[in-house]
Amino acid sequence: MSTLTIDIRHAEPEDAKAIAATHRAAWSHTYAGILPYKSLRHMLERRNIDWWRRAIRGSTSILVLDVGGTVAGYATLGLNRARSLPQEGEIYELYLKPEFQGVGLGKRLFTAARQLLESLGCQGVVVWCLEDNHPAIDFYRFQGGNDVAEGHETFDGKTLKKLAFIWA
Repeated sequence: MSTLTIDIRHAEPEDAKAIAATHRAAWSHTYAGILPYKSLRHMLERRNIDWWRRAIRGSTSILVLDVGGTVAGYATLGLNRARSLPQEGEIYELYLKPEFQGVGLGKRLFTAARQLLESLGCQGVVVWCLEDNHPAIDFYRFQGGNDVAEGHETFDGKTLKKLAFIWA
């Protein structure tokens, strides 16, 4: 009998290739049909291995969800960028490869990200999510988030609404 390990840890530079692959899989699955094709393709090309190596060495905290030695997901987090919201922490991204979604691993990664922000002294957390990303909207509501603000992002001339979810 073998044991499958599930670990959430800080990203290391040697994780860059696996995070880039996870980003590509998650974004392709999540945003096909939401973002214009050209914008999505550009983002996937830009977030290559070198980009992730630089990000890991930068000031943003990056957590990886390691399932049996495979990077199944990641979260990026830091200080809240929206000055109009009082929450001090922000989870910038939280993505899992499609084959790891729907079994509670996202909740584990989300909880770990919130705990890390709290341990860094951040009071409250905000997460922004595109309104058309219905699975993410449902996820954040199920995690107890309240959508309290709206914003917009434009991708290749297409303006999309985003929602801010907060936790005290």
